[in-house]
Amino acid sequence: MFWKRVAEYYASSPHAKASGEPREWLNLKQRWQKINDYTNKFCGAYAATERHISSGQSETDVLKAAYDIYFANHQWKFNLEHAWCLLRFEQKWLSLNTPKPSGSGKRKAGEECSQTSSATVGDQEVRPEGSKAAKARKNNTQGLKSIDEIKTVMELKKDDLMRKENLSKLAILDTLLTKPGTLSESEEVVKNKLLAQLF
Repeated sequence: MFWKRVAEYYASSPHAKASGEPREWLNLKQRWQKINDYTNKFCGAYAATERHISSGQSETDVLKAAYDIYFANHQWKFNLEHAWCLLRFEQKWLSLNTPKPSGSGKRKAGEECSQTSSATVGDQEVRPEGSKAAKARKNNTQGLKSIDEIKTVMELKKDDLMRKENLSKLAILDTLLTKPGTLSESEEVVKNKLLAQLF
């Protein structure tokens, strides 16, 4: 079971040994669920802040505004910044962190969208095709990507994923190699397996 392996790994970490408190796999799973939930909510607040960033705002200003949004929505302060800093660039959270494109957002006071300029589908507003997009479609210069381009992008993503996986394996191996004292049987097996895979 995955969480039992996580508990074994945690129990062998210096942090767990220093605290002296053994934690069961269920405790670790519940803690991860809280971290995951709070981090997802903070990612949403951060993305909302990024969508409304104004000229001259620094990264610190954006982060402070995200904290304010999080507090306004949930009535408690976000105190897992260390976890968010580790997780924000991982694949799962990248989609939550990247701001969604949303028009210019700058309209003159009193200007309203008219029904003649846009069509409404359900509750969503659909913009009409612009002149540049129409010309591109007509000339077919910006049509669908070729299969070769798609394959190239997929290969690059696959290579990137392999590199990230190798980096995480190297980090685990480095932790095991620099660990003071003797390794447990499971740690020794993991170390030998990683050495065989990587070298």
